[in-house]
Amino acid sequence: MTTTTTGTRPAQAVGTAHTRVEGPDKVTGAARYAGEIPFTELAHGWLVLSTITRGRIRSVEDAAVLEMPGVLAVLHHGNAPRVDTGYTGMMGMSPDPTIAVFQHDRVPHAGWPVALVVAETSEQAREAAEALVVHYEEEPHNVTFSGEHPDAYPAPGVGGPGVTEKGDLAAELAASAVVLDAEYTTPEEHHNPMEPHAATAHWDGGRLEVVDSNQGTLWVANELANLFSLDPASVRVRSEHVGGGFGNKGVRAHQVAAVMAATVLARPVRVVMTRRQMFSLAGYRSPTTQRVRLGADAEGRLRALEHDCLSLTSTVHEFVEAGAGPARVMYDAPAHRTANRLVRLDVPSPTFMRAPGEAPGSFALESAFDELAEKCGIDPIELRLRNEPAAGPVSGLPFSTRNLPACFREGARRFGWADRDPRPGVRRDGRWLLGTGTAAASFFVGAMPSTAAATAEADGTFTVRINASDIGTGARTALTLIAADALQVPTDRVRVRIGDSDFGPAMIAGGSMGTRSWAWAVTAAADELRERVALSDGIPPEGITVRSDTTDAVGALAQKERHSFGAQFAEVAVDVATGEVRVRRMLGIFAAGRIINPLTARGQLTGGMIWGISMALHEEAIRDEGTGALYGADLAGYHVATNADVPLIEADWVDDPDPDDPVGIKGIGEVGIVGVAAAIANAVWHATGVRHRSLPIRPDRVLTAGPHA
Repeated sequence: MTTTTTGTRPAQAVGTAHTRVEGPDKVTGAARYAGEIPFTELAHGWLVLSTITRGRIRSVEDAAVLEMPGVLAVLHHGNAPRVDTGYTGMMGMSPDPTIAVFQHDRVPHAGWPVALVVAETSEQAREAAEALVVHYEEEPHNVTFSGEHPDAYPAPGVGGPGVTEKGDLAAELAASAVVLDAEYTTPEEHHNPMEPHAATAHWDGGRLEVVDSNQGTLWVANELANLFSLDPASVRVRSEHVGGGFGNKGVRAHQVAAVMAATVLARPVRVVMTRRQMFSLAGYRSPTTQRVRLGADAEGRLRALEHDCLSLTSTVHEFVEAGAGPARVMYDAPAHRTANRLVRLDVPSPTFMRAPGEAPGSFALESAFDELAEKCGIDPIELRLRNEPAAGPVSGLPFSTRNLPACFREGARRFGWADRDPRPGVRRDGRWLLGTGTAAASFFVGAMPSTAAATAEADGTFTVRINASDIGTGARTALTLIAADALQVPTDRVRVRIGDSDFGPAMIAGGSMGTRSWAWAVTAAADELRERVALSDGIPPEGITVRSDTTDAVGALAQKERHSFGAQFAEVAVDVATGEVRVRRMLGIFAAGRIINPLTARGQLTGGMIWGISMALHEEAIRDEGTGALYGADLAGYHVATNADVPLIEADWVDDPDPDDPVGIKGIGEVGIVGVAAAIANAVWHATGVRHRSLPIRPDRVLTAGPHA
């Protein structure tokens, strides 16, 4: 059968709403997640975590545990396989030493993995793990985070250099008609995807096979190959369905422990993290203390901008929560200084969490802009428009597109901003004080080299293989639409296969770069395949396959400031008698390039906005300074926004074409959360006349904040 694409061209798929192609499998249970796939002779591992915060392991009393029913092994620093950590990891970073489990007797934080108990059943493994006795030599610890920590130091990260400076900050502040100097804080926050981290490792004919829940199979495969000194070709990682990621499903202790156990026992071993274990092993968003200083002339135009962000990291691994990043993009001034600083404490390693840097950084920066607008007597939107930069404030590069003003204009029209009384505390609805607030949003747009393979099958269908990861974003569906348009066939003739390291190099699902990077590779392969099919007399039984590699194309992309932008609007009601804050409605208008699937895109944006509500009003992990561990490290003690907290939320977008961009996709996974907390905090000020500079805005903070307007 020939699969020529000549004739009537199907309607364009990209830009039309399309339900998820794997949706039926997920709602019927046919889609299997990492912890559900059966294996013959499967054994189960249960991690044992330290009960002290800092010190050494004196002994692991495993003899009695090894006699318990079903127990097959107890791995710890005294008997576990050795691994290699002397290599460069993803994006040039050193691997997090947390993944090198059972290599030494040191305990650097509470919840450090000290052993793995493996048994025939999960229940037997858990019972034995809870019975395992570990003796420690405890040492004094320090988990106290504060803005004036004497050991803080500037630190570069994925967000750029530690410090950027231009102009004379002191002189411009002294010459400013209006000056704002304020400190903002955000707490430790945790990811908590619905599917816990889970991995099954086994050896098959000398090849290591791992079924995992992650955001990039080749990332995990390469790290495992490096750790265990294996030929990368001898490691395969699969991750077809992922129940949420948000930045924390990378390489973790459970995968490494599973590989160790599978190696020792010569049989498949599965390790699944518990909810409580995820609070110490899966990373989190560092707390921040941020100082913002703004100086402006009488018309509200900036003369000076300083944004300093302090975050924490562990004593064994450096990770920077680059909260000063938004200030490097959003606003310019003759004097401009930003700094990301770190302090090392006896805590677990933080990691990427939805909109790392931008989410907490935008809270401080956009709250400060609202305060500056109040001081200047200028509408908050107008103040932002007056300070639109002509080029990147730090880089000096031109913006590819910057349609933030269009977002504000459209959002203001739809939200009814023109009817807003700027005076705080004047609107009431019974016992509720009402207020509205706004904030800007941005997130970096990037692309990484990726490969894809497209095959014309003899039955007239097409198969696309790319090592993408769908962590709930709808990536599989978006790629189906992109491939169908490139091949000029209906979507039901395209099958997209993802989540297999054997498919070759491709960008991970992270940094809002996944769909952009994958689409580039898929389009390149599909375009060439369409041409080859058109020239062929027929499709052979083995099909026709074309493979693409975008390394050269990505490298040739012109250097510009590329970002998604957005304008967030919120209306809140505050009961000053109880301190309760309710978000009544939200609107987000975004400039995010070419929208592939409006249905899933809107879900991504509103999902980020809902998380922003959670960040503003609920989420807060508190560490006990005495024990070094978290209070309530579970989903009962860690509060998140639920259905009753989520109001009417609308997300939409403005046209944002970039004729010089070969892909046009910008990425929407993270920009939706950026600015939401600031918009809500600004609305609370407008409702009450009291400014909240620390998140979350809890009822007790509302009650103790002082008199209300």
